Amino acid sequence: MNRIALLEDHERMAALISKALAGAGIETDAYASIAQARQGLAQLSYPVLVIDRNLPDGDGLDFLKQLRARGDFTPSLMLTALDALHDRVAGLEAGADDYLPKPFSMEELIARVRALMRRPAQQRSLAPQFGDLRIDPEAGRMHSGAESISLAPAEMQLMLSLVRAAGKTVRRTALEAAAWGLTEPVTPNALDVALHRLRRKLNGIDSTLQLVNIRGHGYALQDEGAPPPLTPA
Repeated sequence: MNRIALLEDHERMAALISKALAGAGIETDAYASIAQARQGLAQLSYPVLVIDRNLPDGDGLDFLKQLRARGDFTPSLMLTALDALHDRVAGLEAGADDYLPKPFSMEELIARVRALMRRPAQQRSLAPQFGDLRIDPEAGRMHSGAESISLAPAEMQLMLSLVRAAGKTVRRTALEAAAWGLTEPVTPNALDVALHRLRRKLNGIDSTLQLVNIRGHGYALQDEGAPPPLTPA
């Protein structure tokens, strides 16, 4: 899943950051308060957290300390208007993996988020492959051999989840969270429509993989004739 959590109460700044990251193939769930973020983190595991220090219900640094104290070591980037050395040191000592003072360039923010996304123990590729498929989030395309096709943002997040599952079943709720996050309303048939489009696109690039519905479990990519995978990813 290329979807991160952003804790930023300034609506325009959150929109600018989300737009810049989306252009690099990274979707964002934006939370305007620590309370909102707690609810989101309880429902979805993000690969990276971007946290502003000045939030309406507390200091983002204190929130990060609380996460670390309970054993949550999700790679985190602190954003702050404070640029003094002792503030940077305090952020790193609190458990932040990186620190970016405002104002900053969106190009630098994207580069730092990408670097943090490579940090988990799994060392996940940002352009994962499975079978004859390769996903390129930055270009917004799905490849099979010499063929390729563009993916809409929600389709991209769905394929990233399915390809990284490497044939294992991904639950419907996990796919919806990956594609649309927890902060956007999702219509009841949105996932079915997106999966239908993806099946057509897989056929369009002559992939040997099929997107199958494992009833009662979720969805998976599998080769034609392969037994259905039942283990959730």
